[in-house]
This record gives sequence, C-alpha cells and structure tokens, in this order.
Amino acid sequence: MTASTDGTISSVPSIIPDAASSEDVGRDEDLALYDRIIARVAQGENYYAVAVEEQRRGNYPVRPGLAVRLPTLAFLYGWLGEDVLQGLSILLLGATAFAWWKRLGDEPGGARYRLVGATLMVLGGSSTINRYYFVLHEFWTGMLIALALALHRPGRWHASLAVAALAIMLREHALPFVLLMAAMALWRRDWREGAAWGLLVLIYATLLMVHLSTVAAYVGPEDPLSPSWLALEGMAGWLSKIVLSSNLRFLPHAIAGPLAVLMVFGWAGWKSDAGRTACLLYLGYALAFMIAGRANNFYWGAVVAPAMFVGLAFVPLAARSLVRAALGRS
Repeated sequence: MTASTDGTISSVPSIIPDAASSEDVGRDEDLALYDRIIARVAQGENYYAVAVEEQRRGNYPVRPGLAVRLPTLAFLYGWLGEDVLQGLSILLLGATAFAWWKRLGDEPGGARYRLVGATLMVLGGSSTINRYYFVLHEFWTGMLIALALALHRPGRWHASLAVAALAIMLREHALPFVLLMAAMALWRRDWREGAAWGLLVLIYATLLMVHLSTVAAYVGPEDPLSPSWLALEGMAGWLSKIVLSSNLRFLPHAIAGPLAVLMVFGWAGWKSDAGRTACLLYLGYALAFMIAGRANNFYWGAVVAPAMFVGLAFVPLAARSLVRAALGRS
C-alpha cells in the first residue's frame, strides 16, 4: 500500500502483510536483504563489507552513507537470535504499556485515562511482537521512543535518556526526539537535563560520522546515489506513513486517516508536560514526513506510530476544550 498523488491511499504490495499471519505471504525483498546481512554477520563476517555487498547485489543504493543502516540491530539479532528477540519484544511492549499507565497516573487529570491509554498503547505497539518485522529498525526504534517518552518526568530523566540512546543507535530517525527532549528541558530551565540530552547528541554525531566514514571506505564513485528523500508529499506523505506502518492499515482508508489526525488532536488537548511534549513530537514528525520520504519509505512512520494511539484517549477532553473555547468559556 502507498499514497497516491491525489492524497488517497491505494493498495500495492508492501513489506507490511495485510493478513494476520505472515506465513501466508512471501518474504519482502527489503526484509530478505536484512535477513541475509544478519545471517552473514552472525557467522562472523564484517558488517560493512556484507551490507554494501548485499545492497549492491540487490540493486540497493549504498550512497550516501545513510543508505546503509547502522549496524546495531544486525549485531543484536546475530548475538541474541530470533527467539530471544521474541521474548524481548513482548517484554518491551508490556513495559511500555505499564510505563504509560504509570505516566498517565502521575500527570494532572491523567488517572482517569490510564486504563484506556495503556490499552491503546498495546494496540499501537502490538505489531512489534510479530517476528515478521524483527529486522525492521523502525519498529524497534518506535517502541523505544514510546518507552522513553513514558519514562520521562521533569527532574527524573535518566532512564528516558538511556532508552533514547538505544533508540538512536538503531535508527537516526530517532534524533528529532532527542533534540525535542533537549529543547523542552532548556525551556523548563533545567540546564542539567538539557546538557545531558545535548551531550547525547554530540556523542551520537561523533558515532554517526564514524559510521559514514566506514561506509565510505567500501563504496566508490561508480556506486549509484539513492534517489532524493525530499518528496514533498504533503498530508498524503504523513498519513500514509502512519497508517501503513501501524494497525490502522486494517481499517478502511476513510476511517484510518481521520483517526491518525484525531490522535494528534487528542494529545494537543491534554494540558500536561507529557501532552505538550507528545503533541510537539507528533506535529514535528508530521511536518517532516510531509516534506521527506518517498512512497516506499512509508515504514518510517513506525518510528512514532505506537504511542500516537494513546492520544485517542484524550479526544473527548480536547473536544470539550475546543467547544468551550468556541463558546468563549474559560
């Protein structure tokens, strides 16, 4: 499935199977590529040599260096194996749902939404416990961002920082989340926390430069460049990425798209530290996905989709606030 130029979402083959069971569908070429890389890394081969070789063989671009994924997931998959990752995925989903249950209870007016919010978190993140998706960096990154956001409290941010550090080591698409957390800390004038997030950005930038320079050692000027990621797809680009990379894909398109918008609307209506941070986070990624990302990059949406679902719990609250504002009531 992908987004058409008129803003609708049309059905075409994708890496996300429409059936509930992945055994009934063939392995997607992208996922098969990651399978081959992981298998060879598990046998002791050099990640960068293997990744560049396999991407060339499959006619995937290797320039610029960001076209080659960070090695973190390949190493973890090779070391731990699929069975261990299955258990970790279930633990991660459960821990994230529980963290949101706790976070909602700690925020003003959030206790009444904690059960619904935790249930929606499970619904939003349930795709990540499917073995079919374990090689997708974005699915793990999205769950870690959801957990980091739930763990964060003003003045208590160390656990959130540690989880976010793992998220950006899996996929650089988590970097905007880290930058937002730094900006929010500075806005609260928590200089210590702001410095910690800033230090994480500097460390990551250094490691990313090492990654890019290592990739450069294995590619040459004859290797083709990746097509531009500057797609300017507007609302269709954002909605397609969120819908097609989440459980919203099982709904009719006329329902799935508005639900994605309502998720952000709900977050905007919850006047709390978590609500403000999440609202800015999802609006920021929405703008980014409107500008960048081709139709075949729709799985980027998995970086933010899981915890977006929690916003549906606050839609009634946001709607009441909107009505009161329209009527001129405080």
